[in-house]
Amino acid sequence: MDPVKEIDANEVKKLNENNSATIVDIRDPASFQAGHIPNAINLSDNTIEQFLIDADKNRALVVYCYHGISSRGAAAYFSEQGFKEVSSMTRGFEGWSSTFPDSVKK
Repeated sequence: MDPVKEIDANEVKKLNENNSATIVDIRDPASFQAGHIPNAINLSDNTIEQFLIDADKNRALVVYCYHGISSRGAAAYFSEQGFKEVSSMTRGFEGWSSTFPDSVKK
């Protein structure tokens, strides 16, 4: 299996601004409510099945978590589910919020 592609917050911001990727937050719902990347979708065990049915697997997918560790495993899972271009965001939401503190959506 290929290693998971990792991209940083700056690359994710460009993808988000161009609306050229689906951004998935795998943190718990309370953390998502406290702050997240604009346009991100919060996925949990309760919502992932429907997401897999509805999502465009040809569209770029970026996964992030708290620190960029759990998202690597999630990104590998999404690749196994047929998503063509999956990336994990390095440093996770911590990296995003320290790089773009004014863009954290609440």
